[in-house]
Amino acid sequence: MTTGISTAPRRRSPVRTFLPLAVAAWLILEIWLLSLVASQAGGLAVAALLAGAMVLGVVVIKRAGRRAFKNLTETFQQAQQGVPPTPQQPGGGNGLTMLAGLLLIMPGLLSDAAGLLLLLPPVRALVSRRAARSLERKMASAPAGSFGDAFQQARIHYPDGKVVPGEVIQGEVVREDRQQGPDTGYRPPLTP
Repeated sequence: MTTGISTAPRRRSPVRTFLPLAVAAWLILEIWLLSLVASQAGGLAVAALLAGAMVLGVVVIKRAGRRAFKNLTETFQQAQQGVPPTPQQPGGGNGLTMLAGLLLIMPGLLSDAAGLLLLLPPVRALVSRRAARSLERKMASAPAGSFGDAFQQARIHYPDGKVVPGEVIQGEVVREDRQQGPDTGYRPPLTP
């Protein structure tokens, strides 16, 4: 008896193969750079540089968190008043700003340089656009039956965001706003 499930070993993703190597190379490069700067400027200067970057990272994360909370409360207030929420500008989110702060907090000169670059609005907007494009491509190429496929189908069928509560039973949609009773054809949901 066959179950239709393949027993062939799955191919390992290139990301899972090279990510540990990339992290190890990054750590070795960070240590080498810190020792190089320490030999030129001294250990106290490197310690001051790392402490300053850490303080700057904490300030950046705190500021981005406050801005995110302010945006969230404004969105809730607009929703309560029935006003449509204002669209966000590209690169205007706080996620990349918080990532920049996190990179600044991490000890190392390369992570500090990457964090400082992410604080620049044009770089943040460019990274945001590329990440959005990459996510859209991944969602469009998602195999049938996956979460990405369901999300894409929801966007296609309901572009205005309206959701009709109900369930599908053997190809028939049973809406929950119908009256329950024998004359309406209501069928209770199947439970396992």
